[in-house]
Amino acid sequence: MLRVALLGGESSGKTTLARQLSASLNSAGVRCEVVAEHLRLWSELAGRAPQADEQAAIAAEQTRQIEQSSAEVVIADTSAMVVAAYSEHYFADRSLWPQAVAAQRRIDLTLLMGLDIPWHHDGFFRDSPAVREAVDSLLRRELGQAGIAFQTVYGDQGVRLKAALAAIGGALGRPLVSDDPRLRAGQGRWQCEACSDPDCEHRLFRDLLARRSN
Repeated sequence: MLRVALLGGESSGKTTLARQLSASLNSAGVRCEVVAEHLRLWSELAGRAPQADEQAAIAAEQTRQIEQSSAEVVIADTSAMVVAAYSEHYFADRSLWPQAVAAQRRIDLTLLMGLDIPWHHDGFFRDSPAVREAVDSLLRRELGQAGIAFQTVYGDQGVRLKAALAAIGGALGRPLVSDDPRLRAGQGRWQCEACSDPDCEHRLFRDLLARRSN
């Protein structure tokens, strides 16, 4: 089983990418299941955004749904990390981070959505591009402080899908993108640790943490 979490603020492309990944992986013979964003489903049913004292249960349920899935690849359309980020942003409540970080450590692959796509209002839940940027900053801060490896995916839908499939293929040890240069020829292994891409944020954060520990 491979658990993949898509992280990012509002209108950052998580749901679109999750659906695309599910379709692509299932077409390739990889049994895949998408775990929907519980925070959004909760808000749709309640007809409102949750209050501060309702956030912890939402985060816990998101983690429970991710961890109860038994598909070969589980794509989580967000994790408790995003709920914790919203809780800090809107309510100045940092109490959800420890459990959210602990749950994120049990995720096999973390993909952070880049903010290079336009922000779109959904007429109900979304707040503003500024909130999207603030949540992105909080997620980067916590991932970096916890030393949790992540890859940021950028570009239009096709580019993002290809990058995400390459990352998942590397984690599975089977190439899902034929021209991925990070897959060692004949071995089907993703060479993340040997990556020389100066824009690779996984490598940049790892180097930063290494410098801090010296």
